[in-house]
Amino acid sequence: MANLDNIDIEILRILQKNARLTTKEVAAKVHLSTTPVFERIKRLERDGFIKQYAAILDAEKLNKGFVVFTSVKLRQCNASIAKEFSQRVAEIPEVTECYNISGAFDYLLRVNCPDMKYYQRFILDVLGTMDFLGHIESTFVMEEVKHDYGVGI
Repeated sequence: MANLDNIDIEILRILQKNARLTTKEVAAKVHLSTTPVFERIKRLERDGFIKQYAAILDAEKLNKGFVVFTSVKLRQCNASIAKEFSQRVAEIPEVTECYNISGAFDYLLRVNCPDMKYYQRFILDVLGTMDFLGHIESTFVMEEVKHDYGVGI
């Protein structure tokens, strides 16, 4: 963050809330003209502070509102198994987030699916086919209290 000044940080906050704003609208919010704001945004993109722009979809409306955090313990953990697990999980559309974690489990997955029956099939037919899995524990989300898509800056 050493390369960012207060205006850069404010631009990131603004775009994080609404990336569809025009450069002119962002410029008005940070009290600069359009050209320097355009150049700052391009630099923030080029330097990797802005990784991508995305639409946030309504999981409920898409029948994917049943959320489960799935803790996964591998039977054995080494570099090749970890790599294979990561590659396979990256290809599973129901897994919307995957973290390599410390503690009793090796990975934490966020799984979005239609309902409990679907999740049961997912465990049996998708995760259950990975022979290096040792233990799976599921935590079912009853209510989403807070979900910020950005980084608190």
